[in-house]
Amino acid sequence: MLTDANKNVLKLLVALAWADGRVDEEEIEVVNALLDGYGAGDEEAEEIRGWAKQRRSLDDVDVSDLTVSDTELALQHAVLLTYIDGEQTADEVKLLDDFCAKLGFSKEAAAPILEAADGWAKSLLPELEA
Repeated sequence: MLTDANKNVLKLLVALAWADGRVDEEEIEVVNALLDGYGAGDEEAEEIRGWAKQRRSLDDVDVSDLTVSDTELALQHAVLLTYIDGEQTADEVKLLDDFCAKLGFSKEAAAPILEAADGWAKSLLPELEA
């Protein structure tokens, strides 16, 4: 069962995926994996998948109820999502800055999370490319 916070984290990732005007298959696979990981029921999963079918922005997601750990987790997943096609572009780095601002992170607070998530995502690249 998804909590409201889990739903909002997933919606943030969907909004991030839409930033380039489309949602790629690999990005949906990340969302689906997280739905499984969160133990979403069929109805909850369809709700998120349905929400993902329309273009979304970070402004479409209410983050006011997210805890610090929720926002850190969302940021870590966001970094992974930017690498899903094998590389992180300058536009995606800029988008992560916007993502951090939306979540209320200062540059100083975000830096160690981004650095750790970047290393984690890069370590997964061989698996992502397989």
